[in-house]
Amino acid sequence: MKIFIMGGSGVIGSYFVKSFTKENYEIRYSYYNNKPPYPSGIKLDIKDRSNTVKTLKKIQPDLVIIATALANVDLCETNPSLAELINVEGTRNIVDGCKMINSKIVFISTSAVFNGKKHEYYENDKPQPTNIYGLTKLQGEKIIQESDLEFLILRTDQPYCWKEKWQHTNSVIRVIDNLKKNLRFKEIVDWYNMPTYVPDFINATKELIRKDLGGIFHLVGPDFISRYEWSQKVADIFHLKKELIKPINSLELKLPVKRNNVKLNNDKLLQKTGYRMIGVEEGLRKMEVERHSF
Repeated sequence: MKIFIMGGSGVIGSYFVKSFTKENYEIRYSYYNNKPPYPSGIKLDIKDRSNTVKTLKKIQPDLVIIATALANVDLCETNPSLAELINVEGTRNIVDGCKMINSKIVFISTSAVFNGKKHEYYENDKPQPTNIYGLTKLQGEKIIQESDLEFLILRTDQPYCWKEKWQHTNSVIRVIDNLKKNLRFKEIVDWYNMPTYVPDFINATKELIRKDLGGIFHLVGPDFISRYEWSQKVADIFHLKKELIKPINSLELKLPVKRNNVKLNNDKLLQKTGYRMIGVEEGLRKMEVERHSF
C-alpha cells in the first residue's frame, strides 16, 4: 500500500511517518516549513490548490492521511480567514486531488466539533461547534463525507508525547519543563480533556486501516480529567515538585475563546477492532521510559 501523509512534520504526522516506515508500506509525506530528517518528504502548501492536486496525481497514493491543520484555538478565533484557508480550503484541495485518483482518506479531527453540553458524545451525535477551530474542522469533515470517497474521520483530544525540536509543545512537556526548572506555574482546574497518547493514537489508526474500516471514530484516551489533575499526575510519574503547580480558573486567563469540556465515548473503536486506548497514567509511564530517546 502506498501512503501519503499530509503534514508529516507535525507531531501526529511525524509519528505516522516513523511508524509506517518500519512496516511494509511505501511512504511519502509533505511538510510546509520545517523539513524533517526522514526521507521521501515533499515541500507542499495545501493552500495552493493546483500544486496540491498535481502532487497527489503524481504520487498516486492508495491512502492519504490528512494531519495538516491550524490547531491553535485562539489563533483560529482571532484570524478566522486563516483558519478557513487552511482547515477548510486546504482540506478541499486535498480531497479534490484524492477524487482524481480514488484515494481513501484518513482525516484527523477534534472533540471541538461538539459544544460540551451533553454528558458524553458518540460518533453519531450531531456536532455543534462553538468556536472557529471546531467549525472549520467540522467543515473539513463534511467535505470528506460528501466526497464519495472511502474515509476515516478520527476525532481526538489533547494529544501528548515527546516531540522534535521544531514541533509545538503539549501540556505534558510544558509541565515537565517548568517543574524541572523549579518554576511556579498555573494550571487550570475547570478545563477537562481526554488526553491521548500519540503512539497509542497511531496504533489504533493502523488497526482501523488494517481492518479496512470506514466512518467516524473517536480515538481518545479513556480518562476525562482536568488540566490541573493531569499536571499532578505528570509531576508524580516524573518525580517532580507538584507543589509548584498553582490551580486557577480559566477565566483568569482572559483568552479569546472559551474551551468546551467534551467527553468523547470511544467504545466503537474497541467494538470494531478490539483495540483499547490507554489511560493517562500508562501513557505517562511510557513517556517516562522513553525520555532518553528524545
